[in-house]
Amino acid sequence: MFRHYLPQNFTFLRKSRARPAYNPNPTQENVSGPYSLAHQMFDELPERNVKSATALIGRFAKHGLHREAFTCFLRMLSLDIRPNEYTFGTLVHSAVTLKDIRLGKQIHCISKKIGLDSNVFAGSAILDLYAKLGGLNEATRAFTEINVPNVVSYSTLIRAYVREGRFDKARLVFRSMPEKNVVSWNTMISGCSQSGENEEAVNFFVEMLREGCVPSDHTYPSAIISAANIGALGMGKSIHACALKFSGDNLSLFLANSLISFYAKCGSMEDSLLVFEKTREKNIVSWNAIICGYAQNGRGNIVIQTYRKMKQSGFEPNSVTLLGLLWACNHAGLVDDGYEYFNEAREQNPSIVQAEHYACMIDLLSRSGRFLEAKEFIKHLPFDPGVGFWKALLGGCRVHSNLELGEVAVGKILELDPKDVSSYVMLSNAHSAAGKWGNALSVRQRMREKGLDRVPGCSWIEVRSTIHVFVKDDKRHDEKNEIYRALGFFVEHIRDGRDKNVVVMES
Repeated sequence: MFRHYLPQNFTFLRKSRARPAYNPNPTQENVSGPYSLAHQMFDELPERNVKSATALIGRFAKHGLHREAFTCFLRMLSLDIRPNEYTFGTLVHSAVTLKDIRLGKQIHCISKKIGLDSNVFAGSAILDLYAKLGGLNEATRAFTEINVPNVVSYSTLIRAYVREGRFDKARLVFRSMPEKNVVSWNTMISGCSQSGENEEAVNFFVEMLREGCVPSDHTYPSAIISAANIGALGMGKSIHACALKFSGDNLSLFLANSLISFYAKCGSMEDSLLVFEKTREKNIVSWNAIICGYAQNGRGNIVIQTYRKMKQSGFEPNSVTLLGLLWACNHAGLVDDGYEYFNEAREQNPSIVQAEHYACMIDLLSRSGRFLEAKEFIKHLPFDPGVGFWKALLGGCRVHSNLELGEVAVGKILELDPKDVSSYVMLSNAHSAAGKWGNALSVRQRMREKGLDRVPGCSWIEVRSTIHVFVKDDKRHDEKNEIYRALGFFVEHIRDGRDKNVVVMES
């Protein structure tokens, strides 16, 4: 056990009479050389006991010398010094840093052998090791071995389940917690947010407040990002108000940047600008958030003005800034300006120019109807174009009814991804927009022959701080019968040409 971590000349080290003076702060320079000095430094400890041994192991780990830390641990065992829970906590950190789950399992075995696996501190450390190294089954077993799991143990297991997309298991563990703190709530909210379970993340935030748990600075950004992803403006404003209530005007920069992006995504650029202007210590992320926000909302000229202000403030553009500029030029039809910003970046700071910027230029050219330039741009790309590039060209073909080039683009897309549904849909829509219904039906028929189907449509609405999600042909909604009755009512009135204005009063 751990033998492969010993220096190759371990025998020579034992025979050598040369012993260095004890150094309480090892560094790479004084532990490397013809052989590792970790073992000798251990022997030079003023007192060789669990406290001093654990301290030395910790110092090696602190300086990034994790293999030397394990050499000390091996020496500790050979002298019959019994490790404690803090020893295992340090070793677990080293095993995680080394990304060595096999080594972690060896640590786990030793902890079981000396009866520390049931200790909440050591057990939680082992659990964290498996959770971070992808051993979900081992993490679950380690959790069950802990006599009395604490909040940290529960939160670590929940995080492991969330990371693997096992929300059903994560919810069960979360609901079974005897007590929850802000860390456990944050784990569920951030996990759901990062995995695209945005509605669930917002619901957990609301439940957290109802349970009387005060959010921390780490709670709000995840909740705000989820609210932005589902366009829940009212809920996002409530989260913002909650942050102001508990934190005052001194919002963290991360939260402020999240709020700038949130309001922009919801189309409320006035609120986005208000948060931006109130943010005292702006960084490049702040500027990018407001620039991309204006770009997404079709305010190309304001984007250019804001970009100039950013440069005057001493910030240099990065890849996100360039993307925002190209989006703005695309929405505003500013082809020449887009070329100027793209070429400027390519000449002055080529490291920020990435594949998505080339795709944005193709989209800009094709949506402006400059198809010859778009084709030449694709031809001279410094790499092979992927699906996204041909979709950008196809999007322009749909706008300008360039069906011949659109067919070429679809062919290229299907060469790269034979199961891509969206390209067929875009081409069908292009034929429909040009009034060529027969061709549109032919494209749909080709889809059916290949066994391809559209992703079901999905929409949502926020009513009284509750988000309601609707999916095409949904049979699982609790109120599906009432929903379909209301839908039938609307369809009948839409078909009736006498009055197409329908007003629904909210009671």
